[in-house]
Amino acid sequence: MLVSIFNDVLGPVMRGPSSSHCAAALRIGRLARDLMGGKIDKVLVEFDRSGSLPTTHASQGSDMGLFGGLLGWDAADARLPDSDRALRDAGIALCIETIDVGDPHPNTYRLTLTNSHETHTLHAISTGGGMIEVLRIDGQSVSFFGDRAEPLDALGIPGRILQPVLPVLTLPDTSVPFKSALGMLRYIESNLSPQPPPPGSRKLLGEGGAIPSDSPFPVRDERPGEGLGRGSETPLWKLAAQYEGQRGGLTEDEVLAKALDLIQILRRSIAQGIAGTHYEDRILGWQSGKFAERMQAGTLLGGGALNRIVLYVTALMEVKSSMGVIVAAPTAGACAALPAAVIAMAEELGLDETEMAKAFLASGLIGVFIATRWSFAAEVGGCQAEGGSAACMAAAALVQLGGGTLTQSLAAASMALQNMLGLICDPIANRVEAPCLGKNVMAASNALSCANMALSGYDPLIPLDEVIETAKRVSAQMPRELRCTNLGGLSISPTSQAIEERLVQLQLRRQN
Repeated sequence: MLVSIFNDVLGPVMRGPSSSHCAAALRIGRLARDLMGGKIDKVLVEFDRSGSLPTTHASQGSDMGLFGGLLGWDAADARLPDSDRALRDAGIALCIETIDVGDPHPNTYRLTLTNSHETHTLHAISTGGGMIEVLRIDGQSVSFFGDRAEPLDALGIPGRILQPVLPVLTLPDTSVPFKSALGMLRYIESNLSPQPPPPGSRKLLGEGGAIPSDSPFPVRDERPGEGLGRGSETPLWKLAAQYEGQRGGLTEDEVLAKALDLIQILRRSIAQGIAGTHYEDRILGWQSGKFAERMQAGTLLGGGALNRIVLYVTALMEVKSSMGVIVAAPTAGACAALPAAVIAMAEELGLDETEMAKAFLASGLIGVFIATRWSFAAEVGGCQAEGGSAACMAAAALVQLGGGTLTQSLAAASMALQNMLGLICDPIANRVEAPCLGKNVMAASNALSCANMALSGYDPLIPLDEVIETAKRVSAQMPRELRCTNLGGLSISPTSQAIEERLVQLQLRRQN
């Protein structure tokens, strides 16, 4: 998979508590709907008992997203919170079962879909931040990621194409390790530059064409073109624009315009959060309003730009938990640290939205490095994969706002991720609100500190690519219970369990 900044890192634009649950499940559901030609009578959903989904699929949005995808909706559809009712109204019978099959990935979806004419199976995984990979269709091994069409004639499914569209292509073997942080840029360039397929490359199915207008992905995979610009004086945002432009067949202006659209969505969401949000099935109420009042009255402790960052983090997290529109940058659980840091700091510095967009793009290329070598999924890497990635990306973005160099951006990113190694994922009451709010604040504060350290010439010692590899290694050493399964940390404290029981009882009363 050649990661897209807009499809996979600074996105998707969505509703729901978790991108690896809700947005990814929706994309899987959309592909399943295509597989059935839009006609579904019954769906069997199976989750492996040893994975993360048996304990989290209802409360963290997997059901909501999957049902919306089966109905053909997109990730920002306002109807998503009622998708279970809409599925029933559409006459689709649903069964969810927990089985013992030893799936190696904790976010594995096994779907069996039936109508009066045909039955198909689809196995797919959520790999973090809304990204997915389809592994099997009707028992046949495949490997594709949903951002291009997949003709299925080779699998004995005549006339069926999973949208959108892709060319026949090969991907270089991604097992080659990076040699340095700047080496990552050369590695990305080699993926983009025309070249013969190397040994060990993977061939993907498909034929050429354009993404249809109803695709859930904003950028198609085009991928030919010149190499990325080299040299330490090239700003990180320009390298990001070149990367995404070559991957998606976009000009620099078009890439920047897409980033501007995201900034404007985020600023509206921040304003919505500060104005006040409400949602019954959440554990934290509206807190950003009181913070804004005290900040305006001058009764908070002095924090400068940091206080504005905390306000914006809180506002975005409250919008997320009330099913408002957010940008999963890089995930929904860590959706607030990066945009709050960028927007708040730019406002403090008197910079316009174009500069915010450039900083956002700079962060996006750092996210590409992380997602290419590791994961954004807390189920895979704990909160170091979500909050750690957000801090890493935000630190590079803040250096961009501060007029720093490419080398300083990479240094800040390295230091920020170093500081988040080992961070567990333990949502209270199985809701992605707390301690997620505090971890987003911590990620943004960490990013600001590391950006200023890098701008002052601090030495990160360990290059970014080695820190990413270390985070990946640490995640493999973490107990499963500490990786977003609702089985460890604060999630199993007596108070957390009591809150969860109260919410369950509230839901039962509403249903009755």
